[in-house]
Amino acid sequence: MKIIIQGKNIEITDAIREYVDQKIERAVNHFKSITTAVDVNLSVARNPRIISSQSAEVTIYANGAVIRAEERSESLYASIDLVADKIARKLRKFKERKTAKVAPKTALAVTEQPPIPLPDQNRVPELPAQVIRNKYFAMLPMTVEEAVERLEMVDHDFFVFRNVATDEINVVYERNHGGYGVIQPHGVKG
Repeated sequence: MKIIIQGKNIEITDAIREYVDQKIERAVNHFKSITTAVDVNLSVARNPRIISSQSAEVTIYANGAVIRAEERSESLYASIDLVADKIARKLRKFKERKTAKVAPKTALAVTEQPPIPLPDQNRVPELPAQVIRNKYFAMLPMTVEEAVERLEMVDHDFFVFRNVATDEINVVYERNHGGYGVIQPHGVKG
């Protein structure tokens, strides 16, 4: 297993590298068979008003899935400890789901809702003046339930996927008041 450690506004010393290796190795130890690579990003915010200025982010590539966790605190070593514990829990949950194949109940209720009508046809979409970042990733066909699992693993608000049932691009997202939602394209062509 390959661990890549990067730093932003911080020099990665041998002591930090050794500590990260020790903590992440321990967290990932039982899951080495499914883990292909680990990216660790350590950063320090230069703003004195930010109390939890030391952050540690870990991204694990495991059998085609991406598992991500991030923690912030006043101490870099505390952030590393917290993120190692969090990533170990997520890996355990990921492996249990792979063996159990239990689908979340909330995703099933969302897929049965009728599509919401389109907004005003005369509205002109506005794009930002400048594209800040492009991301590219493989979009393997998956069910809504599998997309919800992936969403939980990456710690993001939404997950874009190709729906295996419709072969269309869909977005699954976490609702503010609990549960999940699915955004699907409407049948109108422009």
